[in-house]
Amino acid sequence: MKNTQVRSIVTHVVVWTLLYGFFLFPFFFQLRLTPPDLPIRLVLTIVLFYLNYFYLVPKILLQKAMWQYIVICLVLIIISVLVMDYMKGPLPPFAPEIPANRPPIVNEGPVHLLFAILNLSTPFFVSSFLRLYLEWRKNEDIRKKVENEKVNSELQFLKTQLNPHFLFNSLNTIYSLSVKHATGTPDAIISLSEMMRYMIYEADRDKVPLSKELNYIQNYVQLQKLRLSDSVNVSLKISGEDRGKEIAPLIFISFIENAFKYGTDYKGKTYVDIGFYIGEHSVKFSVRNKVGNVRKDCNSSGVGLENTKNRLQLLYPGTHDLQILDQGDKYIVYLSLDF
Repeated sequence: MKNTQVRSIVTHVVVWTLLYGFFLFPFFFQLRLTPPDLPIRLVLTIVLFYLNYFYLVPKILLQKAMWQYIVICLVLIIISVLVMDYMKGPLPPFAPEIPANRPPIVNEGPVHLLFAILNLSTPFFVSSFLRLYLEWRKNEDIRKKVENEKVNSELQFLKTQLNPHFLFNSLNTIYSLSVKHATGTPDAIISLSEMMRYMIYEADRDKVPLSKELNYIQNYVQLQKLRLSDSVNVSLKISGEDRGKEIAPLIFISFIENAFKYGTDYKGKTYVDIGFYIGEHSVKFSVRNKVGNVRKDCNSSGVGLENTKNRLQLLYPGTHDLQILDQGDKYIVYLSLDF
């Protein structure tokens, strides 16, 4: 903090030095007459600049007291002009001699007064603009930070809803296996443990390697196959290169869960077709299922599915394409995501 303040002070000193050095150069090196009120004018410029910057703008103008601010600025300018007139005196001894053919400088009259007022208005305009711009930038940074925190809190809330939803469904799967005394129950428990390890240690991040997300989905499909009495028509196809690509975790699973939930017909056969095509800059996902004996309620997509839609809006605004088609006896989901 101290280093920042020191750098800020040094920057201001350098800027004022360069500015006044450029302004005074003609008077000292080109034999021009130095105005008698020049020193006091330079001092007043700095005083008015920082008085306006540090006090008038934040304490009065930004507090919605505009007319009070304008009156105070006008009063200060008038007082400064009177002070400069009072402080006028003979030319300083270092002033160069006036050439004989040079016309006299007019230092009195309304023109001179108007010039002095306009000249002393400059530090007010510059410092007001600078302070208002910095305040706007600060407010914009705060607004963006609040928006990011809001989005992150919404995502965390959605994840906390999604994880128990997934665990509930998976435990139901293992319970159905245990009731049947199925030989695949130990494998199902292992698959579930790997999935939970992924959700606990990996899925809490903003982005995960696409390969791990796909491995998680493979474990889930394997878990479902162990539960189903007829899984011949359950397929998972992955094509493309997943190395070096990342994606938001748990984006696809709700659509796959939904397919398995409604993809079993009255004969106990399940029809679920899952596909991933991984391109250079995007991944295309599709899942198809036949609508079985449990008819899907179109007005309620379930907790997991609705949460996934919300997460897509938050994480991939304008960079995803989601299409859900209900064809009566078939339900299809297409999702394309840009990396």
